[in-house]
Amino acid sequence: MNLTPSQLDILQEIINIGVGRAANVLNEMIAAHIRLQVPAIKVLSRLDIKQELSARLRLEPISSVRLGFTGTLSGNAHLVFPTDSASKLVAILTDEEIGTPDLDAVKIGTLTEVGNIVINGAIGSISNLLKQQLRYSMPAYIEGSIEQLLTNGSSSINATILLAQTRFTIDQLQVEGDIILFFNLGSFDILLTSIEQYYGEC
Repeated sequence: MNLTPSQLDILQEIINIGVGRAANVLNEMIAAHIRLQVPAIKVLSRLDIKQELSARLRLEPISSVRLGFTGTLSGNAHLVFPTDSASKLVAILTDEEIGTPDLDAVKIGTLTEVGNIVINGAIGSISNLLKQQLRYSMPAYIEGSIEQLLTNGSSSINATILLAQTRFTIDQLQVEGDIILFFNLGSFDILLTSIEQYYGEC
């Protein structure tokens, strides 16, 4: 699907608003000051996302938090990190040393909580645009390959995928991940129609 530059700019603005709110929530929970930004987004097909993630993440194992959503829009959302970046982020947020047993013990819980907050911020910003509430599943943690991410509970082959590069800046240290939104067939068209109604012709 080819979007206009205006449509991409508006989508990026909407998601940036959401992750900005998520950053405020995280800052209330932790001692470190965290800043969240989405500097770039892409709209991809299911066939393209594997190549895109492979180029960005190479063959590294990944850590992902998945959250399903239903309502006016339906699909799945993921917050994805290379596993080493995920460990670095958890170490910063919990004051644990990378590689210690204590870090491994709290990693899943910490990343699930962070993923839940960030994904809810991004999807919540979109649902505010639609002026309708979406229903969410419980967040689930996945660790493995890109292939496992794409086959473990993600949407169908016909899904439209929004890939948002996500930059976590914490005390001058940058950790980058990806927000991946899988919109089920027809849902992304509803989102674009809502954007046109709210922002005018794009």
